[in-house]
Formats: sequence, structure tokens, C-alpha cells
Amino acid sequence: MSQRAVTYSRYSSDQQNPRSAADQTRLCRQHAKALGWRVVDHYEDLAVSGASRFRPGFQRLLQDAKARKFEVVVCEALDRLGRKLADIADLFDQLSFLGIAIHTVQQGLVTQLHIGLLGTMSQLFLADLKAKTHRGLRAVAEDGRSAGGICYGYRIAPSPDGHGGRGHREIEASQAAVVRRIFKDYAVGVSPKRIALALNAEGIPGPRGGAWAPSAINGDRGKGTGILNNELYLGRQVWGRRAWIKDPSTGRRVARPAAEGAKVITEVPTLRIVADDLWESAKARQEALDRKGAAKGAEAPRGAFWAKQRPRYLFSGLMTCGACGGGFSKISAEHFGCSTARNKGPTACTNLLTIRRDVLEATVLDALRERLMDADLFRDFVAEFTATWNRLQADASAGQDATRTELERVRGQIERAVDAILAGMASPALRGRLEELEARKALMEAELAEAKAPAPRLHPNLADLYRKRVGDLARILASEDSAEAREVVRGLVEVIRLLPEAGRLRIEVRGELGAIMRLADEARNDKSPGIAAEAFVKQMKGDAGTGFEPVTFRL
Repeated sequence: MSQRAVTYSRYSSDQQNPRSAADQTRLCRQHAKALGWRVVDHYEDLAVSGASRFRPGFQRLLQDAKARKFEVVVCEALDRLGRKLADIADLFDQLSFLGIAIHTVQQGLVTQLHIGLLGTMSQLFLADLKAKTHRGLRAVAEDGRSAGGICYGYRIAPSPDGHGGRGHREIEASQAAVVRRIFKDYAVGVSPKRIALALNAEGIPGPRGGAWAPSAINGDRGKGTGILNNELYLGRQVWGRRAWIKDPSTGRRVARPAAEGAKVITEVPTLRIVADDLWESAKARQEALDRKGAAKGAEAPRGAFWAKQRPRYLFSGLMTCGACGGGFSKISAEHFGCSTARNKGPTACTNLLTIRRDVLEATVLDALRERLMDADLFRDFVAEFTATWNRLQADASAGQDATRTELERVRGQIERAVDAILAGMASPALRGRLEELEARKALMEAELAEAKAPAPRLHPNLADLYRKRVGDLARILASEDSAEAREVVRGLVEVIRLLPEAGRLRIEVRGELGAIMRLADEARNDKSPGIAAEAFVKQMKGDAGTGFEPVTFRL
């Protein structure tokens, strides 16, 4: 029987050629066909750098490999699978453990030697590309052109000499007028919030085309962000304030202060929008506000207000406005309100209704005790959950039993083949068959070693355990040390929507049933291992349908 093969193709963001992936896939299919393999699937990542292993197609390939869906991975070259030596080596180790080979059109069967040599070359290429890209961007910045995006107040302009050269900008008159207005209003004492509200009321689009927010105006002085801190409005371009480094554990870029001497400052007088005196007036007000804040805090350093840890309320970060989808935040000592309506004005949201914190918490806690403890609802859930759980465990156990039976059969065939060889009846065909059996035996042994034992059945008193746990929440929350209990409560709630209806806020709570299983798992009184609740509830949703969607109720 021919081996099952899959193909992988990728083109980088530095190779913007959408046809590249299709060409690679076609070439890999031809290569697999020539070797007598059956292609069962293909994976691709479009315009994604090989420097990150957090690629959708790459991750899907890994998941399917663990599910034993193929025996060979075919790609055009090793660098298509990744540019970092550590990622390539890890992939090779994982696939080797699973008995899966890597074949490339250029190198054939990939071995440890290919991983060491080609992986190192790919990583050196990546480092060289990064250095050359940075060097090119620095040259653009030193020439006074944009080495990044176009900020508010400007638009893309053609090259003055008509011979190309990217990064040319020119002032956009209507936006420049808004910039000068912001500086003038701020300098005379108008807050960024009131400036944003006024701009939104007049229908003036923000930097991203939507509504203005105070943060777009105020920004961060240290990072040079925000309208009030952008030195380009003075005709001075500052490039390289921060360096972007990729976190290897997440694949996301993290900003850090750039090294000394990395910053490039270029005078571009043709891009000046704000006069010196207006700029200085705005900076003077920022300094005055800093001094005022420090005076209140007895030698508090700049930015000390933001460094303070604010009180953490039970449902902070879980509340959303039912009218606009924005967040609900604390607007007074006891009330929460829509942040969008207050920061961006009625053009963004008209929901100005508020709700007391104690009323919200009491209402939701009562709902958790009464609604989620509904006897009929929970009884049905437990019955369906138990039936599906036991079925899945029976399937898993049956699959493992079949593998063990097959393994014993293969071991018997190996023993008979060895006896035949010892008896002098060896032949090339017999030796080849023996190698196949040994490979099959190793694969099944690895599969059984990796397989998890079937989980125990659900606790028979699951419903009672959950009901008792939820019933104790109010008492636990009233105790002095309720941090852990608060996390449990927050785990029961996915989101709280506050919808304006007839002059009051209606509360809509959405809770995950996965939290029910976590609570029950923690409350088990036997010694059997716990259930992997989150993973199993995900499986349950796929098997049992809409009855296992997150619970939503209105109050």
C-alpha cells in the first residue's frame, strides 16, 4: 500500500507572489507522484514569514501529524518549513518520533545532517535579511522619508523627481487644520476628552477613520505617540525610538527602547504643521499637569498615577455595553457606565445609563445561584454529558485494544520471520518484510506509550457537588480573603451585557458550561484523576449540538 503524503508550501511577506504557494504545491505533488506516494492533503501559509512557527497551516500540519493522518511531508525546500534552526530541529524531532519522514524536492529525504547545515544557513539568511532591511529603512529615514506608515495630517506624495523612491509625504490641508486646532484647544486648557467629544460631534473622522478617543490625542509622551507628542508636526522626524523583538513563546512582536545611537532625527521643514510657540504652549501645560500630579502624591514621580494598582472589582473587564459593544468602566465611587459614550460622545454611543456596582454584583450572583442551579436544566446536562463521555471513553478504549491486538500479531510475525532466517531460509524479500514489521511494531508501541488511559466516569453526585459549590459562593465572597473565590465566580461568567431598555439597563449574563465542569472536578471526593474539563466541553459542543452552547439569561 502506498504511503500517505501531504505537501506544505509557503511564501514570505518579503516575496509578495501569490502564485508562489500554488507553484510549490504543484511541484511537490509531482514529486510525490513520481515516488509512488498518495497525496491526501496540502497545507500552505500565504505571506507569512518563516521566522515564526505560529503559522496556521504549519500548526494544522502538526496537529494532523499527531493524529497519524500521513506518513510523509513533502515541501520544495527545507526553508519553506521554517527559517529558524530551533523550529526546524523541533519539527524534525516531533515528526521522527511519530514515524513521519520529511522529503524535499531539492534535497530528498531530510536527515539530521540537513537539519544542522540547512537550518543554520536559513537562520543566518534570516539574520542577514533583518540587518539589510533595517539598514534600508534607516537610509530612508535619514533621507527624510517615511520608513513606516503615514501619520495623521499627511498623505502619500509622488517622488519629486518622478523616478520612484518610496516614503514621500505631503501635508493634507484639512487634517493639518484639525491638528492645529487640537494644539490650540489643549494649550488654553481644554482636556483631550472634551476635544475628542467636540470633534466627534462635528463628524470629523479620527486618525483611523472612526471616532476620536482621548488616547489618540494624549498618547504617550515617552514613546512619542499621540497627536500632542508627534514631533513631525514641528518638521522634525524621529525614527528608531523603539526596537521590535519577537517573543519566541508567542510569536508576537514586543516593543523595547532602542539601543543608544539607534535613533535617527531628521529635519523636514516642508512637513511642519505646528508653530514653535504653539508646540511649547502645549508642552508647558503637560509639564504643569505633571507637577500638579506630583504635588498631590508627595514627590510622586511622573506617571505615578498610572503605576498605582487600581481596585479590582468582581466583574471588571467582563461588562460590555449592549448598545455599542464598548466596555463598561467605573465612572464614580459606586457606578459603572459605558466608556465609549463618555469618551467619544453621542456619535459613537448614546447609552449614558449607569448601574451601581453592588446592585450588579448582587443581581448576577443571585442569578448564578438560581438560574444555573435549575434542577431540570442541570439534570439534563449531566445525563447527556455522562452518556457522551462514556461513549467517547469506550471508543478510546476499543481503539487501544485493537492496537494491542495488532501489536501482538505483528510480534508473532516477527518471531516467525526471525526463526526462518535462523533456519537458513533468508531471502531479500523476507528481510524487507522483516524491516516493515519492525517499523510497524515501533510505531504501534510509540502510539500506545503516548496514548492516555481512559478517564474515569463522572462522579455520581456531580449535580449535588456543583449546587453546593455555587450555593457557598456568596458566603465565601463575604470573607476577608476572597481573591480565589472571585476568580471562581469570574470563571462562571463569559460576558455581562448591559442593554438600555425603557430608561433602565437590562443585564444579560453569558456563562460557560465548561466552568461547571471545572468546579465539579475540583470538588471530587474520590481519588481518581480529574477530567480535562475545557477540552472535553469543546468536544461535547461538537457532539451534542446547541444544547451545550454557553448559557445566556436575562435579568
